[in-house]
Amino acid sequence: MLEAVQINDSAGSPTVADTLVGRVMATIRQRIAGRALAPGAKLPSIRGLAESMGVSKSTVVDAYERLAAEGAIQARRGSGFYVRRLPPLSLADVAPKLDRAVDPLWISRQSLDAGAESLRPGCGWLPPAWMPEAAIRKALRKLGRAEAATLAEYGTPLGLPALRHLLAHRLAERGVEAPPDQIVLTESGTQAIDLVCRFLLEPGDTVLVDDPCYFNFQALLRAHRAKIVSVPYTPSGPDLALFAQALSEHRPRLYVTNCALHNPTGATLSAVTAHRLLKLAEQAGLTIVEDDIFGDLEPDFAPRLAGLDGLERVIQIGSFSKTLSASVRCGYIAAKPDWVEGLVDLKVALSFGGGRLASELVLDILKDGSYRRHVEALRQRLARAMAETRARLAELGIEPWLTPRGGLFLWCRLPDDLDAGEVARLALGEGVVLAPGNAFSLSRTARHFMRFNVAQCADPRIFSVLREAMRAAASGKPV
Repeated sequence: MLEAVQINDSAGSPTVADTLVGRVMATIRQRIAGRALAPGAKLPSIRGLAESMGVSKSTVVDAYERLAAEGAIQARRGSGFYVRRLPPLSLADVAPKLDRAVDPLWISRQSLDAGAESLRPGCGWLPPAWMPEAAIRKALRKLGRAEAATLAEYGTPLGLPALRHLLAHRLAERGVEAPPDQIVLTESGTQAIDLVCRFLLEPGDTVLVDDPCYFNFQALLRAHRAKIVSVPYTPSGPDLALFAQALSEHRPRLYVTNCALHNPTGATLSAVTAHRLLKLAEQAGLTIVEDDIFGDLEPDFAPRLAGLDGLERVIQIGSFSKTLSASVRCGYIAAKPDWVEGLVDLKVALSFGGGRLASELVLDILKDGSYRRHVEALRQRLARAMAETRARLAELGIEPWLTPRGGLFLWCRLPDDLDAGEVARLALGEGVVLAPGNAFSLSRTARHFMRFNVAQCADPRIFSVLREAMRAAASGKPV
C-alpha cells in the first residue's frame, strides 16, 4: 500500500508535511493559491482525488479534514468540500503600520507581526536557531508517550511538584531560598507579573519603574490602572537619591525591576546599591518585584534582591522564554508563604489548573544535562555577537551607554542627536524592526537612544538599512 511509505525527520518521526496526507494537503493548497480552485469552488471528490494521486480514500479524507480545521476549506453535509469564500487579500492589511506612535507596545507589535523575511534587531528574544531544538524535540517525543492524565488533565494549583522542586534548587544556586511550596508556576513571566499586580495593587496605586525599563512593564501597569513613576537607572542600579525622593513624595506600593542583566541597558545591580535599595524599601514598606528572566545568560551571578531579602518584601519571577523556547509558556513566582495562597487562588480564578504540558516539557529539558551545556554555549555565542555588533555599530558612530557583562542587549546613543523613533520608522519601511529608546522611557528622555539585540544582528543588511535610515532622518528625506 502507498500509505506505508513515509519520510521521517532527522529524529526518526514522520511529519505531516512529509506524509502522503501532507502531499495531498500541499496539492490542494497550491491549487487554491494558483486560483485553479477559486473561493467557493467545490473540491475534487474523495474518490476522484484518491485515484488521480494514487492514494487511498482515507488519506484524502484525513487531508480534507485537516484543511477544514485550518480554515482553508469547509465541509457541506451531503455535498462535499468547498474552498472557503475569503475576502480578497489587501496589502494594506499586511503592510507595516508606519504611522503608529512609538509607545510601550510598538516594538512588541512590530516584532510579532513581522514576517519571516523581516530582520528584528529590536526584538527581545533569541533567533530560533539559537534555541535547543534537539532537546525540545526529544522532550516532545517523550511527552507523546506520557500517561493520559499528563496529556489531558489540568495541572495542580501550585503547579507540577517535580518542576517546583527543581526550581527551588536552581534558585538556591543564586542565593534565593525558596522551598517548593513557596513557588507558584505560571503560564509565562508576563502572567507572573500580572498575577502579582492583581494580588497587590488597586487602581490608582503608585508603582515605581526604572527609566529606561522593559516597555511591557509600563503597558501591563497601565492595564492595571496604576500610577507609574520612573526613577533614572545608572550603571549600578537605580539612582538611590531620586529613588528615596520618589518614595517620600509618591508612597508607591511596588517597585518593578530586572535583576542581573537589566533590560534595556544591560547594566548589573551592584551589591552596594542592592543593600541600600532594600533598606529604603524596608523603611517605606515597599514591595519589590524582581524579574530574573535573563538570569541564565549571566556569566557570573550578581546579587539577587530576593536572596538578600529572604523573600520578605521581594517577589521574584522568571520564565524560560529567553533560553529555551518562547513557544513553551512556563514561568514562576517565588514569594513569602503568607502570599502564596492568595496568588494561587488568583491563578485558579484566571487560568484554572494552568499549562501542565508546558511544565512537563520544561522539567524534562531542565533535568537533562544538555540544558546546562546549551546555556554555557549560549553565553559564549552572545559574547562573540556582542563584540561583533559593537564593532559594526561603531562604524556608524553609534556607541553603547555601557559594556554589559553579558546578555542580549546594547543600549546605545545615536550620533548627532538623531531621533531614534524616526530612524526606527524609516527602517521599518525597509523590513528592519528597531527598538527606539522612548518606548522604554516613561519620562520620554531616551529620544536619542536605541536598544540592539546582538543575537539578531548577524545580517549585514541591518546595518545598511540603519545607515540609510540615519542619513534620511538627518536630512529629513525618505529612505
